[in-house]
Amino acid sequence: MNEKVKTVLYPVVFALGFIALWELAVRLFELPVYLLPAPSAIVGVIDGTLGGHMMVTLTEALVGFVLANILGFATAVIFVHSKPIEKGAFPLAIALKTTPLVALAPLLVVWMGTGYTSKVVASMLICFFPILVNSVKGLKAIEHEAWELFSTYKGTRWEIFWKLRLPTSLPYVLSALKISSSLAIVGAIVGEFVGANKGLGYVVLVSSYHMDTPNMFSAIIASAVCGLLLFWTISMIEKKVIFWQRVDEV
Repeated sequence: MNEKVKTVLYPVVFALGFIALWELAVRLFELPVYLLPAPSAIVGVIDGTLGGHMMVTLTEALVGFVLANILGFATAVIFVHSKPIEKGAFPLAIALKTTPLVALAPLLVVWMGTGYTSKVVASMLICFFPILVNSVKGLKAIEHEAWELFSTYKGTRWEIFWKLRLPTSLPYVLSALKISSSLAIVGAIVGEFVGANKGLGYVVLVSSYHMDTPNMFSAIIASAVCGLLLFWTISMIEKKVIFWQRVDEV
């Protein structure tokens, strides 16, 4: 069987099997809808409004994701070329990472309101640290022999960055993008929990108040789909950009 077919077929078969077992377990044990709805009950509540909420969350996550990765990579470049700035600012980045987003989200709403901006910034904050750390590591991962070769031929700092540091860092950067792709959705939803009138986080929150578990599950599944779409998109870009890198399968 073709490898590309296997890549698509295996997850589909596994997902369908999981859904069938879920449906069977709910019916067999007669679980109440408020506790665990069957997949058929979840499908029954999906309508056009869910797609609208999904697009809102996906847009917030995408904007935050892009801004975080641009800012994170630019900061990593500065860190690599300036030791004093790296030593001074890196602890601040670590402190930002260790501060729970749920603690910062209310402040973002106070400062920026309940519109798109606070959700985008929440998504950006949670995506910033992975790209920063991986980019710094990748930009510093150049081989000593290559560095000596560029130094021998008196390569400029720009030439060393463009022709040596950047290509070396790509696997690290793209790995960080895959991590951030799912975190971006989490950040947007956490922002929506605190203050919003649309988006998947808003749907989950309102559904929990009304004990509308099927609707809550539909929003949770939609958020998972958003994360998968972003992850698969970055994975496809990774295969095109660093085509020279192949992972041997066991």
